Order: sequence, then structure tokens, then C-alpha cells
Amino acid sequence: MRSFSLLALCSFSPLLIAADMPGSQDLPIVPRMVDAQIVDYRPAVEIERIYPLGSIRKISGQLRFDGQVSARGNATSVTYELPPEHSSTEAFTAAREALQQQDAQLLFWCQARDCGESSLWANEVFGNAKLYGADNEQAYLLLRLAAPKENTLVALYSITRGNRKAYLHVEQFEAAAPLGDLLPTSATLLRELKSTGELDFPQLTNAPDDTWLRLISRGLNLDTTLRVSVSGPSAEAWRQALIVQGVRAARLETGSVEGSGLHIQLLR
Repeated sequence: MRSFSLLALCSFSPLLIAADMPGSQDLPIVPRMVDAQIVDYRPAVEIERIYPLGSIRKISGQLRFDGQVSARGNATSVTYELPPEHSSTEAFTAAREALQQQDAQLLFWCQARDCGESSLWANEVFGNAKLYGADNEQAYLLLRLAAPKENTLVALYSITRGNRKAYLHVEQFEAAAPLGDLLPTSATLLRELKSTGELDFPQLTNAPDDTWLRLISRGLNLDTTLRVSVSGPSAEAWRQALIVQGVRAARLETGSVEGSGLHIQLLR
């Protein structure tokens, strides 16, 4: 089971509500931090939306990133200013854990300078100047909700500005058409493994799938110091396949975690 940060989550008081932007409201899928205030709210509007799946940069006036999810649908967003006693990292982590408790799938996760320039995220991606801050004080995460809401994406972006004010931006996007297959990046799998201690793939119940095998092996080989256990109905087949893909055998053990699909656990 993933840990769930209940501390610093939702609290609703008359004082807190009075401080919110008029007409604003929380998104039900992400509880707010105690004493956080809504400083920007954009109700559902139908748009063509592009979410980056890589570090962003600008070349010859054009925004560039390695991958993307693009679709038309309804986007709703809320931006919180956090109280001084809580950091943007705390708020980002609590929101991520709340979504993972709902079995949301991580598609892309970056932190600090790995995300690119904060000014581009603030102005070009989210169109919200409040989100511009120090490049090393940012984090971005794109998730896909579990069925039956698999055509809904959630984007999280946290930032601490130069004046030390911290913000969490939450955007929910409901696609008008099925999103189809969406795969995480290998670097995102590694970041999730190192942050949560495990990776769950309930859909991978059979023999190793070539696409997922490449993603997982690349992720594990981004940090060759890590050792993991591999559990599930086809655990030994996956372990052998990962070895063939270049993951050293000494880094892989067959585990005993019960579940319907592949489970990878970090060995401390």
C-alpha cells in the first residue's frame, strides 16, 4: 500500500473560504492543504490542450519538448497560494499521493531544472504568471485517472517564487474523445520507484510485453545502483526478460508480493 499524507490535507473554515477568489471552488479529486487560498480559478472551458511529456525549452521562438499528450476537451484549473509553514514540495507530494490512492497512472514527472524553464511552464503551458519562479523550485506531474475516468488527465505544477511565496496549480482535463494508449516515460518510472518504493502494473498479468519491457528496463538502467524485487503471476519470466534487456541479474530478485499483475519493489 502506498502511504497517504493525511497531515496537511483538507480543512475548510469560514476564514479560509472568505479568502478564496470569488466564485472559485476546489477540484474534488485533490484535497487542499490547511489554510491554502485559491488565488486563480478557471471554470470548465472547451479547448485544444497540449500537455508536455518532457523538459520544455524554446528554440527559434517555438516551444519544444520530447513528447506530448494533445486532445480536445474541457479544462478546469485552480491555483492555491500555500501558507508560509508549508512548502510547494509538501503540497505537490500530498496531491500526488491523493491521486495515486485513486489509482491514477503517472505519465510524466519532473522536478527542478529537469523540467526546463519555469517561465515557459507559467506563461506558455498554463498561462498563469503567478506560477513563474525559480527553476530549481518547481515540479510538474501529469497523471491519467483510473477507469471509468480513464479519459481524464490531471496536471500538477508547484513552484516557489523569489519572494518565497509557494503555489500549487491543479488542472483537470476531460477529453472529448478516448485518449487511447498513453505510456509513462522511463525517467518517470524511475522517479516513482525512488519516491514511493514500488511500481504497480495491474494490467501486466501475462508474459512480458515488449513495449513495457523496454520502458521498465530503461528506467532501471538510469540508476544502476538500485536493486529491486519482481513479483506477480509471471515474475520469473519478467526477471529473465529484464536481464536480456541489459539489467544486471544481481540487481533483480524474485519477490513474493501478491497481486493481479507485475509488481516491482525497491530493495532498501
